[in-house]
Amino acid sequence: MHDVTSQIDQTVGLDLTPTFAPAPHRALCTDCGISRSSNPARCGKACQFIEPDYAGLEADTHGRARDANRPDELFFGPFRRMVRASLAKPLEGAQWTGITTRLAERLLETGAVDAVLTMAPDPNDKWRPVPVLVTKAEDMAQCRGMRMGYAPLLALLEPAIQKGYKRLAVTGIPCQVYALRALEKELGFERLYVIGTPCSDNTTTENFHDFLGLLSDDPDTITYLEFRADYHVELRFKDGRKKAIPFLQLPLSTLPPDFFPLTCRTCVDYTNVLSDITVGYMGGQGEQWLLVRNERGEELVSLLGSEVRLSEPGSAGKRKGAVTGFMANVERAAGGLPLRKMPNWLRPIVGWLMPKVGPRGLEFARARVEMKAVETILHLRRQMPRKMKNMVPAHVWALVEPYGLKPDEAELPARDQSGSN
Repeated sequence: MHDVTSQIDQTVGLDLTPTFAPAPHRALCTDCGISRSSNPARCGKACQFIEPDYAGLEADTHGRARDANRPDELFFGPFRRMVRASLAKPLEGAQWTGITTRLAERLLETGAVDAVLTMAPDPNDKWRPVPVLVTKAEDMAQCRGMRMGYAPLLALLEPAIQKGYKRLAVTGIPCQVYALRALEKELGFERLYVIGTPCSDNTTTENFHDFLGLLSDDPDTITYLEFRADYHVELRFKDGRKKAIPFLQLPLSTLPPDFFPLTCRTCVDYTNVLSDITVGYMGGQGEQWLLVRNERGEELVSLLGSEVRLSEPGSAGKRKGAVTGFMANVERAAGGLPLRKMPNWLRPIVGWLMPKVGPRGLEFARARVEMKAVETILHLRRQMPRKMKNMVPAHVWALVEPYGLKPDEAELPARDQSGSN
């Protein structure tokens, strides 16, 4: 191992709570954990921020790459079906109703896996994620909820192999899942289930504490935070109070320019396209949103049986205006100019209108994917133009074309130029 020590923390009750040495410096890195493994040189193959091959890995994982002629695959990647979902009995302390946690519990309860590689809260900071290997279904309860920060999840792949775990489930965000899929064949697991959650922006846990301090006079009492598809952030407090803050009232314009790192501002995989199943909220309209991507994803849903309620996702509103406005602000930010601020008197009015006339359901999800694609192009052009041809897949250019963004010759995807994509 590369400067990794393992400790059993009885207060957490999980199989493995590691402590890690600092990650080696990388210009673009979200610390997925591969750089901390016994062979950090594998980052060259595994990192989505170097030269990703989404089409190839989609084909390896799902049997085919995304098909732009199929409804919504250009936006969300390959899938068999999309559904709104909620557990009939929500899990206490979970984010939304707890589908991700319950899937992992069912895999352990049925003996389908030897362990689940996931995140738990740091014993000293409930918001800080710590990678853990969970071997007992009842211990998954300690992994419920959202955390913010970087944690080297995949550094525990080698300890899992050393412990003799042949069948593994992994819950992770897109940059972790990309690296996992890129190395999957050489890892040699007999069975691998990948439960993905969407992700667009991450930051350090320290930055997140600063953000909480802007939302409440007593941030230490906040127990839950969720960005909802109705254009509100929901906060819950220790005393049982709940607070919903409209997106437009969030103090985002006061955050420092480096609050979100360049990696998150140039990520092309919001919906975790290489997972077997993506469990998110964007298309759920108050419930969770599942993208069942392959046969293994179907197997995961079947584990829940009657515990889960499924329905067709809805869609309403138009996204073009929202995406165009977002692009104008990103252009200013990428150029070092201050964001355009809406007058304070107008914010409550627009905040009231957005959940009623703005994009909702699948249209909201499409809008967010297009926004992330726009953000990627504009920030890379400004800060790392030489990375464009390797980091931006062809499908991202298709997403931004309706907004007047087209590649010049030097930006054309390298894989397309070689004819290998």
